[in-house]
Amino acid sequence: MLNIAYIGNGKSANRYHIPFAQKIKTINIKKIYSRSDSSWEKIEGVEYVSDVNKIYEDKSIELVVLSTPPSTHYKLAKEALMNGKNVLVEKPFTDSVEEAKELFDLAKSKNLMVQCYQNRRFDSDFLTVQKIINNGVLGDLLEMEMHFDYFRPEVPENTNIYTKLDSFVYTHACHTVDQVLSYFGEPTNTYYDVKQILGTGRMNDYFDLDLFYANEVKVSIKSSYFRLKERPSFVVYGTKGCFIKTTKDRQEEHLKQFYMPTNADFGIDLPEHYGTLTYIDNEGSYHEEKVISEVGDYSLFYQHLYDTLKNKKSQLVTEEETIKQIEILNAATSRLS
Repeated sequence: MLNIAYIGNGKSANRYHIPFAQKIKTINIKKIYSRSDSSWEKIEGVEYVSDVNKIYEDKSIELVVLSTPPSTHYKLAKEALMNGKNVLVEKPFTDSVEEAKELFDLAKSKNLMVQCYQNRRFDSDFLTVQKIINNGVLGDLLEMEMHFDYFRPEVPENTNIYTKLDSFVYTHACHTVDQVLSYFGEPTNTYYDVKQILGTGRMNDYFDLDLFYANEVKVSIKSSYFRLKERPSFVVYGTKGCFIKTTKDRQEEHLKQFYMPTNADFGIDLPEHYGTLTYIDNEGSYHEEKVISEVGDYSLFYQHLYDTLKNKKSQLVTEEETIKQIEILNAATSRLS
């Protein structure tokens, strides 16, 4: 059994972590730390503490999960490592590459693990796109577009200051940039179009990142708060066809409705959510068909985590991937103020 504890008891912990950790029967949530009373319902069998030292002093707890604001990640991760705990850090990992490297070096010196929580590697749409690319039906890959759009103009309109760690690109591209790095690896070049549509000193509300790979393959990551009609989640082009996945992974949608992973159909696409594959086969015949979506499941991240700590398997999210992501996010925000 892997005993774990959470620092932070808000939406992130209770919506995007705990329901998935509970699916892994060899993981036991022992303690949850919160500075104040939470509106979230308490979990039976879990000890809630207001003194973080109660976690550090418990020798049975092997892993501390940080589900706190980004500005606290570096300090709390360092503190947990110094107290002999392995650490899982919610994304974005840290403010700077220097902070990230210090945490990785500290973990190595203590024979501990520190890792970034990149659960969206197990998004249904992303898994389906990988399957389509891998089966070769599109021919040679040319271009992939990833969109994560909203129509929420009230959010940037009500924000009159700019802070990097709360910027749209830092808090949202941390999902999609990691997906690209996990599948394609490090890009050979990257171009950035990152805006404050409402003007300098306001919230960053738009980004368009182009990552280039061998053979001029381009992966574009685009997002905006001002898309009344959102763009497809994924569009993939190859020399023989294309794949368009209009809708996103549905796990977050269900979680917001408090429809939990204990339901058999949690997060599963219906036929109207399936992507469309269009291609020319080797005989020159035209095909257009719906592709049944892969099943997304964020609990797979926790299973990988268990295997890393208990079965000595490699970390799912590597140090190199985490550092490269921070480099990209910092470069993307470098001209904002």
